[in-house]
Amino acid sequence: MLKYSIKRLARSLVTLVILITIVFALLRFMPEEGYFNNYEKMSPAQIELGLIKMGLKDPLYVQVVRFIGNLLKGDLGVSYRYRVNTPIARIIAPKIAISAKLGIICMVLSLPLGLALGVLMARYKGKFWDKLGNAYIVFIQAVPNAVYFIFIQLYGSTWLKIPMLYNENDWRTLILPTISLALPSISSYAMWLRRYMVDETNKDYIKLARAKGVPNTTIWFRHVFRNAVVPIVNLIPGSLLMTISGSIYTESFYSIPGMGGLLVDVIKRQDNNMVMVLVVLFAAVGVVGLLLGDIAMAIVDPRISFTKKEGSR
Repeated sequence: MLKYSIKRLARSLVTLVILITIVFALLRFMPEEGYFNNYEKMSPAQIELGLIKMGLKDPLYVQVVRFIGNLLKGDLGVSYRYRVNTPIARIIAPKIAISAKLGIICMVLSLPLGLALGVLMARYKGKFWDKLGNAYIVFIQAVPNAVYFIFIQLYGSTWLKIPMLYNENDWRTLILPTISLALPSISSYAMWLRRYMVDETNKDYIKLARAKGVPNTTIWFRHVFRNAVVPIVNLIPGSLLMTISGSIYTESFYSIPGMGGLLVDVIKRQDNNMVMVLVVLFAAVGVVGLLLGDIAMAIVDPRISFTKKEGSR
């Protein structure tokens, strides 16, 4: 397990280096005004001197190595346009806290509800709970988020008198965005758990257990659910980290000053340095989530081995 984790970590680092290089190259094709606050008032000579001072005239590999070295030291650089000359770490620190609070609440709500719905759908396949769950999943998957977000915001604020926009001093303002963010996660967990549980019920060992007279409840929860939940565990760390890092659409919709809306803002303002940092951070979250998902699978199911050859467990 340790050997596998080290290999995966090494591959993840290589992936991040490649990503950083690509983003650096793409940003160099962007307008140079994204590196200056008063670009319109600067002469070509001043712009050229500024790019040299920032090291943006160095070879690409030198810029990449410098950026990675600064990351390892905790230096994310400064904002050029979003908040002029303000350290990026100081900008994103409070926003990470806000997104993390919303994300953790969402996961606490969506994970048990999604798993419970998936179990009911599989347990009563073709019956009321399965039809109801499938209708809910189809609705969530087919209808754009903006549509039901509007209804949640409209009727939640008019019927239930819940504040519509975020206020850090009023916990009620987290209710509507939490529901909006949780609905897709609940449908995803329910859909995949139902699928895996139905697949398990068709396997020979389940048929044998039924032939031996093993109680139905024992079969469903000690065998079917236990084996079906293993692939779901692989999704949880990545889903948790991505949710904590911020939902771009949800945070923008409810005016939540978190990480999700920040990326949109810096892109609009063409703050190239902050775009670079945020893209790398979101990519790192995704890579770490995949790694933790594999490790979680091995912990939940000791039969899984990442070091043996294919075909063995």
